[in-house]
Amino acid sequence: MDLRQRFLKLVGPTALLGPSGLWLLLFLVAPTLLILNISLMPGLRPGETGSYGLGNYFRILNPLYSNFNPVYLQVIGRSLFFAAGTTLICLLMGFPAAYWIALMAPKRWRNLLIVAFVLPLWTSSLLRAYAWISILRYSGLLNQLLSILHLPNQRWSDTSTAVLIGLSYNFLPYMVLILYASLEKLDVRLLEAAADLGATPRQTFWRVTIPQILPGIAASCLLVFITSMGDFVVPTLLGGASSMTIARLIYNQFLGISRNWGFGSALSMALILAVSIAIALLIKYGDRTSVSDSH
Repeated sequence: MDLRQRFLKLVGPTALLGPSGLWLLLFLVAPTLLILNISLMPGLRPGETGSYGLGNYFRILNPLYSNFNPVYLQVIGRSLFFAAGTTLICLLMGFPAAYWIALMAPKRWRNLLIVAFVLPLWTSSLLRAYAWISILRYSGLLNQLLSILHLPNQRWSDTSTAVLIGLSYNFLPYMVLILYASLEKLDVRLLEAAADLGATPRQTFWRVTIPQILPGIAASCLLVFITSMGDFVVPTLLGGASSMTIARLIYNQFLGISRNWGFGSALSMALILAVSIAIALLIKYGDRTSVSDSH
């Protein structure tokens, strides 16, 4: 290989990756480093300078710290509850739908059914949240229907139930799309072989179907969990003041009454770290699980 070929081999990938790499450097890496720098300044407020330390992180997790407030752990726990609950609901509702579309629905209808699931994503999440407000409020459509059926009215608005409903509605299409992509690649010959060997439908499902699509299940659950964990609109509009989440807490530190940029940055870094660990675990073990199951 001559010098010119070596030069092209070195410069070619760099030229292709350069624009996207520069974009990520300017709008992802640099802001993250800036947030990390601010998070190490306890009590930093707009227009002030502070000394470096880990006080903001101790304030979140260390009960022995003087400024520790257990409310913050409650907020983090509530955010985890909403994210986990949304993921479970979307999985329980999305898997049967994706399974039916991928394996049971007529082929000529599959694209149309997938588009039907994607259609809600074409509208703003804010509009979808207000639509659920009009349905779940005390004088809303749901209670009007209950009145027609002579059933007692329910107070759904400004509750955790309303938040779970809104989040599940928002992220169900993502769950269905990823699961459908995994189920569409399912090796049907293995299902037929399992049936020929005397396996029951339940055994075939758990021992043949699930191992093949396990990476897809993990990817869809992780996507729903991460996005619902950081959602701001739905908990704010449907949950009311009693459904404070980590996203709303971060907002209050930057633009609300608290105006504590250092603590808000520490909360942001904690959220980024949790998401990064989840993604790293999926990348490390997802393909390995798939390969081991195939053997």
